[in-house]
Amino acid sequence: MHTVPDANLLAIPTPYYLLDEAAIVDNMQIIARLCELSGAKALLALKCFATWGVFDVMQPYLHGTTSSSLNEVRLGYETFSNNHNEDPRYKNRDKKETHAYSVAYSADEIDEVLIYADKIIFNSISQLNAFKDKASAQNIPVGLRLNPKTSNSSFIIADPARPFSRLGEHDRDKIIAVLGDITGVMIHNNCENDSFEAFSDSLADIEARFGNVLAQLEWVSLGGGIHFIAPDYPLEKLATRLKSFSEKYGVQVYLEPGEASIHGSGSLVTTVLDTMHNEKNLAVVDASIEAHMLDLLIYQESASVASINDHAISVAPVGTEQKNNAPDNTIIYGRSCLAGDIFGEYALPNQLQVGDTIAFGNAAGYTMVKKNWFNGVGMPAIVIRRLDGSIDIQRKFDYQDYKDSLS
Repeated sequence: MHTVPDANLLAIPTPYYLLDEAAIVDNMQIIARLCELSGAKALLALKCFATWGVFDVMQPYLHGTTSSSLNEVRLGYETFSNNHNEDPRYKNRDKKETHAYSVAYSADEIDEVLIYADKIIFNSISQLNAFKDKASAQNIPVGLRLNPKTSNSSFIIADPARPFSRLGEHDRDKIIAVLGDITGVMIHNNCENDSFEAFSDSLADIEARFGNVLAQLEWVSLGGGIHFIAPDYPLEKLATRLKSFSEKYGVQVYLEPGEASIHGSGSLVTTVLDTMHNEKNLAVVDASIEAHMLDLLIYQESASVASINDHAISVAPVGTEQKNNAPDNTIIYGRSCLAGDIFGEYALPNQLQVGDTIAFGNAAGYTMVKKNWFNGVGMPAIVIRRLDGSIDIQRKFDYQDYKDSLS
């Protein structure tokens, strides 16, 4: 890591991810407010965001991390937990929790998982039966994922309650039969849900179906996917609902904010390499959605433009009705060979030129954790704007990293 003199972003070769600590702290303060009002605890979901170079500004506001694999639980323990950290900055901070979850643990990794975990959550009763004794022998609280078979998700690919879902147990009688082996449950059935009413109704349905289970637990994690950082979200109503739920069943409530922790705090900065015209204006930048913003491809979405040539400009991709008979629109492509490597179509104030710098917005969540070396396209550096305005290049990637990722 090194600091760029005079905080000159234009001196950094593109592409790079740019994280803004001040924007992250803004989200952290909303999360902390929700926890203060509700009594809930918030755990960073590492599956969404695991760029540990900014964990120092997140740690004062969150209660720990939650994971989906051995590597993630180890990362959370090593970089977020202060249980073993002798750094004086962490000396007076509250103990952080490290929750471990996986869709399926293998027998050869469970012992290492338990080294790092403060709680371990099993996805199924069969996994619970296979490994509960190891956890109990180390006095590690055990949980089970519960699947209510209902959800708030607009995407079938991300819907944990999709038909034939493997994500958690749904049979109430079978869950009751193992209550003696668990102290809590995790329920993750929201995805980008910005409706308090939808969340509350869903929670009421869970209470109606599993109330006798909840009343026998010590803690309940309600997962992530709740977009409570939106400016118009009724945060106080959510807090009241969570507090009421907690008091009714006598449980500690956990939330697992991923996107909510870092929404709006990152961008992917690119440079225009080429321009063409094929009925519309075309531009090719030095990054790729398949390699660097994969969720755009998975969910068939487009990126917003946050700045051009370092001048802030908020341009949303045009809708379907705005694409027809619009020869002045610009389609921005990635540089991979995938025909559909498209950041989006835009009505820009000026035509793009080779050498222009374009920053795409909201590029923190589900980007760096999914980046890949498709086509051998250069990997974006990770750059951080610190709270004091200084710019750190946290990590660069080169050919050796590409080569080492293969064999």
